[in-house]
Amino acid sequence: MQSAEQLRVLIIDDHPFVLQGCARILEEAEVARVLQSGGLADGYRQYRAHHPHVIIVDLSIKTAALGGLSFVRRLRLHDKKTPILVLSMHSDPMIIRRALEAGATGYLLKDAPSDEFLKAFHTVRSGKPYLSHEVASEIAFSETRLNQSPLQALTVRELQTLSLIAEGKSYGVIAEELNISYKTVANTTSQIKMKLGARSLPELMRIAIQHLPGPSGRRNRD
Repeated sequence: MQSAEQLRVLIIDDHPFVLQGCARILEEAEVARVLQSGGLADGYRQYRAHHPHVIIVDLSIKTAALGGLSFVRRLRLHDKKTPILVLSMHSDPMIIRRALEAGATGYLLKDAPSDEFLKAFHTVRSGKPYLSHEVASEIAFSETRLNQSPLQALTVRELQTLSLIAEGKSYGVIAEELNISYKTVANTTSQIKMKLGARSLPELMRIAIQHLPGPSGRRNRD
């Protein structure tokens, strides 16, 4: 394992204060090189160019579409080893479990103190999984509810699409944000309706608002 003086770390987050704060903590821990990116596409380019030893990524970049899940999954298709620490506001157990299933090595909430951030970083750096006590408890006490959630049947792409639908965005806007065709959005929405038993778009939006985590990372309520 590399010493701190040899480490390269890539942080991907669209909040400048988060980027700067994480970078400062790592630099004070004498990490040799901290790379920063405000977008997933640029983050992937930096990963290919610099081969960081650890990646720290938010799940929601620019939109609430959980694009970080796709980033983790895409990276794992080519790289099974580089540790990935998800640093996110989402405390919803379903989202956490999806991140781990996609290939995240660890999951930490953004309101965690700096000492826990370092603990999580050093744990995943050594190749071991990390979940904070709060996150682990959320998962442990919600297994039954998770298995009953209608969203469990959805793929990551379908979750992304549903999240944007819940924001009231049009198919055209969703296609642009997810970099897919209008037809793909329409077909994906039809698949979601079938899986969730929604007969109309308004009914699908109601289901999405009820079950998807809101801005605080917790499910919305009617």
